[in-house]
Amino acid sequence: MISPVLFMEVTMTFMEKEINEQPDVLALLLDKSLSKAEELCKEIKKRNINFVYIAGRGTSDNAGVYIKYILETYAKMPVALAAPSVITLYHGKPDLKDCLVIGISQSGEALDVLEVIKLANEQGAVTLSITNYDESPLAKLAAYHFNCFAGEEKSVAATKTFTSEMFIGAIITAALSDNDELTRWIHEIPGKAKKYISEYVIDINAVNSLKDENECFVMARGMNYPIALEASLKIQETCYVRARAYSLSDFYHGPFAMLQDQTNVIMIAPEGESINDTLDMVQKLNAVGCKVISFTNNKMIKDCSTHNIEIYNDMNDFESPIINAIAIQRFALKLSLAKGLDPDHPRNLRKVTLTK
Repeated sequence: MISPVLFMEVTMTFMEKEINEQPDVLALLLDKSLSKAEELCKEIKKRNINFVYIAGRGTSDNAGVYIKYILETYAKMPVALAAPSVITLYHGKPDLKDCLVIGISQSGEALDVLEVIKLANEQGAVTLSITNYDESPLAKLAAYHFNCFAGEEKSVAATKTFTSEMFIGAIITAALSDNDELTRWIHEIPGKAKKYISEYVIDINAVNSLKDENECFVMARGMNYPIALEASLKIQETCYVRARAYSLSDFYHGPFAMLQDQTNVIMIAPEGESINDTLDMVQKLNAVGCKVISFTNNKMIKDCSTHNIEIYNDMNDFESPIINAIAIQRFALKLSLAKGLDPDHPRNLRKVTLTK
């Protein structure tokens, strides 16, 4: 009899299949979303909207963190991440009438996100939903809806819906910024995702170094910080490893004291604006005796790390989080299988989680 793990490797897990579908999903999404982004942009400019409020949970919240970074950087629009409990538990009514309010939910059924959009509608805000289902409650409630066009996602672990949510944010940001460079970058992303999946591999030695471990830290800075958050989530849910994500800057403010010899650290470290800070942190981790797995295309960081996962070389900080998300998904998948687990069906979890 073939063991369950070997059977999954032979037949390909849903998670792997859905990871591999991402370049096609992103290409379709780009084709379907450009005109809608222009329409939304006209409404925002007509209404003089200059503040954004984003509600999401789990993976969708991590996508919202990426959207916050790029909207504030390129569209110069301040962004707040909602605390839905303010509305659902404490019955607060933040003034959202002059905001773009974005609700993100793969299923479109997140009850607390629905309440945020409902309040925003009542106050006359511009409301936008990002979901994978046109007929979902959230899609129907918001004035504007962007479909992820990811198709059914059978694995509990979100992969293609996460990158789709991020990419929708990138498309909207490019439209709002009226920036030709951003427009060129969003057209490059599907091709870079395809090239990464077809040409890059995950170092099995890096995977095996965490196979028997129960905890690790995950770090990044800037626009890749949400990828550290998502890496932590993916490793927790598919590998049952207590992975804790931090921004490099925040890690110095207390958590650094938890480091000791042989502490496991995963570093998201692409070339870009944060590379010098990242290199400085990796060197400090080395001095403590940590084991560092770096997702990087920087030679100096490679030389300082215990193991390296090669990431796409020709990227900027706007693009790299989407491609790096695919890298961490592939790593989590391989680690889950190496530990003899089923990444498609994590214990105690289901695909749709309804929080109030």
